[in-house]
Amino acid sequence: MSNVTTYYLEMKTAGSLNEKVLPADFEIQEAQIKQYQLNRFLYQFIGANWGWTDKLSLTERQWQEYAEREDLRTWTAYYKGSIAGYYELEKQSDGDVEIAYFGLSEKFIGLGFGGPLLSHAIKSAWAWKNTRRVWVHTCTLDHKSALNNYQARGFEIYRKEIN
Repeated sequence: MSNVTTYYLEMKTAGSLNEKVLPADFEIQEAQIKQYQLNRFLYQFIGANWGWTDKLSLTERQWQEYAEREDLRTWTAYYKGSIAGYYELEKQSDGDVEIAYFGLSEKFIGLGFGGPLLSHAIKSAWAWKNTRRVWVHTCTLDHKSALNNYQARGFEIYRKEIN
């Protein structure tokens, strides 16, 4: 089995964002009424291709406790009415905001939506009151363009782990 490299990236100022503009017919909406079932669906739908397994064993109650917290917010991206991707932001006690989950659905990979969706996620993170830093992690199991997308938007690697 090959090693997996995990990259931890951060952005320390909102001005560091190299924004990509949303294409026509690409809409992103925040789920302002929290429903853990939506988070569970999006996690499974988007994460299936990337080996996201850490939350698959959660019970209904655990999903609800996770997804319906005040410090977790969820956005869904749509293209022509179909789910194109999503992201979750998690506010931490020190003022950091983590892009906890981020991804596109399989039919929308390679269409140029990753940069605009990530730009939206970063702007939403900085817009959250008292944000001092935005961070994310990715690994070599994610899409081959993931790390490049994060760096192209302005994130910088601050830690690397090989397991």
